[in-house]
Amino acid sequence: INTCSVTEHADKKCRNMIRRMHKNNPDARIIVTGCYAQLQPDIIRGIEGVYAVVGADYKHRVTDIVLNGLHPGENNILSGSYQDAKSFFPAYSSGERTRSFLKVQDGCDYHCTYCTVPLARGDSRNPSIASLVEQAHKIAAEGIKEIVLTGVNTGDFGKTTGESFLDLLKALNDVEGIERYRISSIEPNLLIPEVIDWIAAGSKILPHFHIPLQSGCDKILKAMHRRYTTAMFAEKIAFLRIKMGHVFFGIDVIVGFPGETDEDFMTTYLFLEAIKPAFIHIFPYSRRSNTPAAQMKDQVQECIKTKRVQMLEELCQMLHSDFYKANEGRQEQVLFESFIKGGQMFGYTRNYIKVERPFDSNLIGKVVEVTLP
Repeated sequence: INTCSVTEHADKKCRNMIRRMHKNNPDARIIVTGCYAQLQPDIIRGIEGVYAVVGADYKHRVTDIVLNGLHPGENNILSGSYQDAKSFFPAYSSGERTRSFLKVQDGCDYHCTYCTVPLARGDSRNPSIASLVEQAHKIAAEGIKEIVLTGVNTGDFGKTTGESFLDLLKALNDVEGIERYRISSIEPNLLIPEVIDWIAAGSKILPHFHIPLQSGCDKILKAMHRRYTTAMFAEKIAFLRIKMGHVFFGIDVIVGFPGETDEDFMTTYLFLEAIKPAFIHIFPYSRRSNTPAAQMKDQVQECIKTKRVQMLEELCQMLHSDFYKANEGRQEQVLFESFIKGGQMFGYTRNYIKVERPFDSNLIGKVVEVTLP
């Protein structure tokens, strides 16, 4: 079980999953890895049915433990300090006919005051461009047409090898057989003009970006230790729209961060209205141990967080609808997938609009020109 620990809710879901797996498979070896395993190994070990807890720098042992078990006398917690997490565990998804996720980076050096990810994943690190191009060729050999580039801080690629994120994009762009790339998430300060210009000039990188904002209030951004201001963020979005007219950009927003007043929240709300993202991922602030924000004064009540989440969810629905309306009647390219529901098949445009049509097996994995209704 590969776990997440970005919020307390995520921790709870992981614990419930472990218990459910043990109930359904009482004789199975349950091995828990991922961020929650790195941060809270003793809690996980205490859950009935857990055979081993594998931390960030021991993931290479998972297959061996599944097949052969732990070594005689070996502790069932294999986990060290996050500072010891130096290796890069390569990974890409396979088995799907249209899309693969390729891990290009791990770890984070940013240390935002609310976040436990650096404590779970260690410092920013990456493999070489050559090794990633080799993996992309393997993905292409499976007939997959689209790759999503993933990482903890994807745009920070290159620190280990002295290469750059733009170098990586250019190299992957030349891989035959892969027609489309998406960037899973990129920090606003790392989405530099050179990258935007190159993508807009006709590359295989799609006009679809997930850019973490976290707050539309400069006071809160400073308390979070984010590396930009709202003015810088708005300027970046304006530049994106100039270069790619119908670009999709989604953002993350945390509501109820310590010290966020009603006025601060409304500043965020009005900022979102102004920049008009296509989608907003909304998170109520989760108080995480061993983070500076957990010790801050003026923690916001849960009922207030809930109200603010509801307000942003309503705004998100309106903005998402506006984005769809702005694309009505446009010609777009859709990559259709093998997933079927109710006799319909689905695919996504370059700018991440979901399109459905009656199932046709001949269209699976094909890029088709459509007119958006």
